[in-house]
Amino acid sequence: MAARPTWKGFLKVSLVTIPVRVYPATESAATISFNQLHDECQTRIQQKKWCPHCEREVTSAEIVKGYEFEKGRWVVVGDEDIAKVKTESTKIINLAQFAADDEIDPMYVDKTYYLAPEGPMASDAYAVMRDGMKGKVGIGKVAIHGREDLVAVRPHKQGLVMHTLHHAAEMRTIDQIDELREVRGSVSSAEAKLAQQVIASYEAPLDLATYSDEYQQGLRAIIDAKVAGEEVVAPKADEAPKVIDLMEALRRSLDQVSAGKKPAAKAESSAAAKKAVKPAGPRAVVKKRKAS
Repeated sequence: MAARPTWKGFLKVSLVTIPVRVYPATESAATISFNQLHDECQTRIQQKKWCPHCEREVTSAEIVKGYEFEKGRWVVVGDEDIAKVKTESTKIINLAQFAADDEIDPMYVDKTYYLAPEGPMASDAYAVMRDGMKGKVGIGKVAIHGREDLVAVRPHKQGLVMHTLHHAAEMRTIDQIDELREVRGSVSSAEAKLAQQVIASYEAPLDLATYSDEYQQGLRAIIDAKVAGEEVVAPKADEAPKVIDLMEALRRSLDQVSAGKKPAAKAESSAAAKKAVKPAGPRAVVKKRKAS
């Protein structure tokens, strides 16, 4: 199925305005989801809208949006009120600032979208701005799905991608985590050197396509087995790992690598994954049910 844009508008850089469409860069349909059923009859549960004051079910047409400005006191805000909020970002992504692309801390990134030019006339201007932005990231705002987001736009292959960003006020600082305040600020040179050697032995060109979601694959294998009438036997839980001396663990890690026992970085093949579920332990075993 062809991707559908979630927003249409304009990308603006100074006096240059380019018609664009925004497409989600991720696919949520790849994740298995469940419905709630009544265990007795296997019927899907309905979520009814209930008014406790009137003691009856209400329809969607009877529901309005309300904002609680005091405890137990509400002001109704209708669609016509929301439509009166007119900001530039509802139609224009105005890149007001540029910076080096490595200045964006990944912690601030929320969601990723593709920006595509709308129409052949926009394509040339789009390509020129893409090449002009190499090594840079543009910062602006856009209003999508009823809220305004801070965004970062940067070149990616033959196009542009847009990341919605968390505002600084939304981010927790590291000193708010009690356990992290207790972590040593520095370690000995011997400890650091040994850790660096272990890490260097695992370095390789990064290809995220070699990693798969083993939990989803295992879940799919269990669902397929149950549909086929097969019995799924739960695996035994792994024993908790023993805590050993740090330096000894690092030395053993180096010995393991030098002995050619380095674990493969690639995920298991889909054929092997169909036999396993690994949320927290060893592989599940699927057995055929005996005919009754």
